[in-house]
Amino acid sequence: MDCCNVDTDKKYDLIIIGGGSAAFAAAIHADSMKKTTLMINGGLPFGGTCVNVGCVPSKFLIRAAESIHHASTSNFNGVTTAKPKINFAEIIKQKTALVDDMQQSKYMDLLPGLPHLKVIEGKAKFADKNIIEVNGELYEGYKIIIATGATTLIPEINGINDVPYLTSTTLFELEEQPQSLIILGAGYIALEIAQAYHRMGTKVTIIQRSKSILSKEAKDVSDELEKHLTAEGITIHTGSTLNKVWKEGDNIRISYTTLTGETEVIESSDILVATGTKGNTADLGLEKLGIETTERGLIKVDELLRTSAEDILAIGDVTTNPPFVYTAAYEGGKAVVNAFKAHHKAVDFSVVPWVVFTDPQVAGVGIDEREAEEKGIPHQVTVFHLKDIPRSIVALDTRGFIKLVRNPENDLLLGARIVAPEGGELLMQLSLMIKYRIPLKEIIGMFHPYLTLSEGVKLAAMSFTVDVKKMSCCAS
Repeated sequence: MDCCNVDTDKKYDLIIIGGGSAAFAAAIHADSMKKTTLMINGGLPFGGTCVNVGCVPSKFLIRAAESIHHASTSNFNGVTTAKPKINFAEIIKQKTALVDDMQQSKYMDLLPGLPHLKVIEGKAKFADKNIIEVNGELYEGYKIIIATGATTLIPEINGINDVPYLTSTTLFELEEQPQSLIILGAGYIALEIAQAYHRMGTKVTIIQRSKSILSKEAKDVSDELEKHLTAEGITIHTGSTLNKVWKEGDNIRISYTTLTGETEVIESSDILVATGTKGNTADLGLEKLGIETTERGLIKVDELLRTSAEDILAIGDVTTNPPFVYTAAYEGGKAVVNAFKAHHKAVDFSVVPWVVFTDPQVAGVGIDEREAEEKGIPHQVTVFHLKDIPRSIVALDTRGFIKLVRNPENDLLLGARIVAPEGGELLMQLSLMIKYRIPLKEIIGMFHPYLTLSEGVKLAAMSFTVDVKKMSCCAS
C-alpha cells in the first residue's frame, strides 16, 4: 500500500477483525488450509456475544427461572407446591462460572491447536484497504474478514442518556435482583428476559412501539404468546410511543402515549433497553473504503459474503444476514473458502430454523402464509392446537399450536410456526422436510411414537385433508 510500510513479520494471508463465533469458525477453517491468520479482538472477551452475554447466560437464567416456576405451580390435583427460596446473587455467580468455563473450553483452549493463528487484543481500524491499525501497530492482510458483531441500538428518547439504563449485556452482570423492570422493546431478547426475570420475582412491564410483540410474526403467533405471558402476570403495553425518561428518587420514570392517544407515566427501579441492535462498525473506518452499510451500521454483503470493497468480506451479526450463532459459524467457513479458493460457495439461508426461548417457545422455519401470499406461491394453512395432541393433553399443558403452510399443488411444506412448550425440538423434522422436498404424505406415513410432541407434526399434516379430532388414538 502506498500510504503505509508494514514489516514483513506483520503480513498475513488473512486478518480477522473480531473474536466471536463467526471469527473463530473462520480462523479454524483458515488454519486447516495453512493460511497465516491474525485475529484481532476488541470489546467483549474472545467468544463474543453468544458465550459471554447472549445465548449461554440467557438460557441459563431462563432454565433457572423455569425451575422456580415449576416448583411453585402445578396443573395436577394432589401436588402441593411451595414458593422456593431464591438466592439471586448465587444464581448469577453460577451463571458467571458457567460462562467462564465455556469461554475457556470452547474458545481459549482451542488456540494452542491452531499453529497458523496469532491473536491480539485491541481496537482495529482500517489504515488503508488491506492494512489494519491496532495498538499503534500496522498489519497487512491479503484478505480481511470483518466479524465485529452487533450491540444494542439505543433509541432516541428524550432523557435516555441521563438515566442508568441497562442492556442485555449489563443486566446479566447485576448481582442484586431488580425489584421492578421496564423493558423497552418486545423482540425475542426482550421477551426471553421479561419472562425469566418475572419468574424470579421481578415485576416486569414491557413497552412496545409496534401493535404486537414479535412484530415480524403473524398476528396469531404474537397474540398466542402474549396471552400466556400476560396470564403469568407480565404487563405488556403495545402500540406505545415513548416520550420521555427521567430519574426521580431511586426510580426511573417513563412517559409514553398509548395507542388511543392517552399519556401515561410508569416507574420502575430499573429500565432495560432491548429495541434492536446495530453493527459494530462505527470506528472501523469503512467509509474511506466505500464499504456499504445500512442505517444501523450493518454491512451489506453478497451471496459470497463479499463487501463492496475487493478482498474484504464480512460475517456474523455485523452483516444483514440472519443474526444467529449457528449461521455466523456457517458463514465463517464459507467466507474463508470464498476468499482463497476459485470454487466459491454461496450461502443459503432458505432453510434456517429459529427459536424464541420463552415458555411456551415460539419456533419457525421457512415462510409463513404472508410471505407465500407476497411471493404468489399457492398455499394452504392448517393450525393444529395442542389441546388436540395426546402428549399435551396428558401433561395438562395445552398452550399453543402447530401451524403448517404447504403448497397444495405438490404437497410440499413451505414453512411452519410453532407455539408450544419445548416447541423448538420439533424444528429439525420440519426443516428436513423443506430442504429435501419431502411431501407431507411421507411424514404422515411414518411411525411417530404415541404420546410425543413430535406426533403433533404428523397430526397437523393430516389435518390438511381429514378431521383428526374424529379419529381414534394412533389412527393414521
